[in-house]
Amino acid sequence: MPKIELKGLIKRYGDVQVLHGIDLTMADNEFTVLVGPSGCGKSTTLRMIAGLESVSDGDIYVDGKRISHLEPKDRGLAMVFQDYALYPHMNVAQNISFALRLQKVAKSDIDKKVKEVADLVGLTSFLHRKPGALSGGQRQRVAMARALAKDSDIFLFDEPLSNLDAKLRGQMRAELAIMSQRVQKNMIYVTHDQVEAMTLADRIVVMNGGYIQQQGTPEELFKRPANKFVAGFLGMPPMNFLDGEIEHRDGAAFVVGEGFALRLAGEKAQIAATHSNKAVTLGIRPSDLNFAADTPEDQSLTLDVMVSEYIGAQSVLMCSCGSNRVTVEVNSETPMALGETLRFEVNLNRVHLFDRQSGEALRRL
Repeated sequence: MPKIELKGLIKRYGDVQVLHGIDLTMADNEFTVLVGPSGCGKSTTLRMIAGLESVSDGDIYVDGKRISHLEPKDRGLAMVFQDYALYPHMNVAQNISFALRLQKVAKSDIDKKVKEVADLVGLTSFLHRKPGALSGGQRQRVAMARALAKDSDIFLFDEPLSNLDAKLRGQMRAELAIMSQRVQKNMIYVTHDQVEAMTLADRIVVMNGGYIQQQGTPEELFKRPANKFVAGFLGMPPMNFLDGEIEHRDGAAFVVGEGFALRLAGEKAQIAATHSNKAVTLGIRPSDLNFAADTPEDQSLTLDVMVSEYIGAQSVLMCSCGSNRVTVEVNSETPMALGETLRFEVNLNRVHLFDRQSGEALRRL
């Protein structure tokens, strides 16, 4: 599969610059997900790769060949859009084969390809139906099958699941993951949904404000976020952030803030040793807080339970620690009541330290 390279990619609309020198290389047979909030530049980046948006500056290369100047039809790419873009008067088979028929491909080859991709996405029994007789998920499968029928080496997906309900999104995520393993092509996928990014990607590229914040495997970004933005964007429920100061007491490193004084351990203590008296933001994931009434105070947070959201096997608690709001994930059978003050042990090996001013993760100097 070809290697895709973006070099110094810039996009301007008049005086407004929305992409600021994007440098990115996507390896062969890689499922790359561009993720970020609305307006971060992810869809613009995808559309520039597709040729649907012009490049203001910089270049796009596929296997070393510059394609920035080529028309969309000459780039050898296939794209799946958010709104399906199916022809309502054509049946499924005709929609899938539309591009092949325009290219005057032999009918026997078209029939073979349609059967092949329909089987791949589970549409074999729907080939004679028109889009109006299909569910949203089935229409999205038709759009995917149409892209697959082009037999391109690179597939682009622009938020293809955003129009589906929550249950169907989950089903389609699983189907997409299976399909990507079977197809063995380069796929670039845009979404604002961090769950989609975490479950589908070989590599995630987190964007914000037209800049790449961090890229890497889902595990790398979840466990070692480069900054507070990435830490807060990935993970559900989101990471808790508590402002504090690094202090040293009796040879130990603490983060001290409103309503807490936590004694750091392991790598985090070593980092704190080189950042004395520094204003920091402490990051704690909701899953790294465990109900434990007898935990020492310097290893725990004392929280007032304000709201409990029951979601089956787990409950999500909204709590207060002074003026801070803290989210906790607990087993739904854990006995607790609204208004109670409870102590939760902090997994101090998994907390994160960020510079309060820049938001960058603190590392050992």
